[in-house]
Amino acid sequence: MPEYNLHILGLDLNFKTDAGPERIEQARAYLEKRFAELQSRGGKLSKERLLIYVALGLADDYLQSDIRLSDLQQRVEELVHKINGLEADK
Repeated sequence: MPEYNLHILGLDLNFKTDAGPERIEQARAYLEKRFAELQSRGGKLSKERLLIYVALGLADDYLQSDIRLSDLQQRVEELVHKINGLEADK
């Protein structure tokens, strides 16, 4: 499993993951972008508070995406069922 050493948002992090370097870089860039967006609107909030807000935003994004994925999976299953019903009628 590859090991990564990142300097992100002023912190040094060391971790291992199966994710590839491109995925790690995309995640780092996305996190820094979200942090910068909040920092520009957050006034004088502490770094810790900003990080909590970023984490809450990311968690909400994940939960909403999970709901949309479940809805899409259900819709696909319904369509497959309809298609199978049409094929059975032939």
